[in-house]
Amino acid sequence: MGKYSCIIIDDEEIDRLTVLSYVKKFADLSIAGVYASTAEARPLLETQSVDVLFLDIDMPGESGLDFRKALLHVPVCIFITAHPEHAVESFELQALDFMVKPLKYDRFEKTVERIHSFMELHQKAALFEAASGTDSIFIKEGHTQVRIKLHDILYLEALKDYTLIVTEHKRHCVLSGIGSLLREKHFSSFVRIHRSYAVQKQCVKQIGVHEVTLNNKHTLPVGRNYKDNLSLML
Repeated sequence: MGKYSCIIIDDEEIDRLTVLSYVKKFADLSIAGVYASTAEARPLLETQSVDVLFLDIDMPGESGLDFRKALLHVPVCIFITAHPEHAVESFELQALDFMVKPLKYDRFEKTVERIHSFMELHQKAALFEAASGTDSIFIKEGHTQVRIKLHDILYLEALKDYTLIVTEHKRHCVLSGIGSLLREKHFSSFVRIHRSYAVQKQCVKQIGVHEVTLNNKHTLPVGRNYKDNLSLML
């Protein structure tokens, strides 16, 4: 596992130093900079890339939310705030996690575990290639090509810029958004039921108002904005 460079931005000195002390406990987190405002951090970000933002939301001048909007290319953003009402908006900006002040070390540990899991997927994410004229796609895993039959895929799960392709026995991660996959003709039998999920129609065994069941095993939620799509499976 390599090191992940991170910056800390918080206008409150005590909170800034708390995050700094926690980050230093993890050998694979490398501190690229610690700042009291987004304005202070910008010069560094203009000259080098970072992997993780530990970002306060409520700060004088530019807020952490506005700062993140301009830095969506940074893989991981962890918002830190004393105002939990910002949670929904923060996840709309592709936040990996949201921590409420005062910070606790055991909660921070869980956040770092999420960072590890996400960055592992980020680094190992495979590209896929559809096999022209066949019912299969190929997933690049390491130096090998793995063939997946389309009818074996149960559902697709969105994960930021990636998509998990889930079969009965394995989950494959590809470097492509779920919306892009669903525009491919090979995925024409899939129906979007949620911001994060699309299911293969023939795998659906039961349709409810708030969820669908696949093969009597997997149950997935139905998003409010996707309820009309349920009629496509009838």
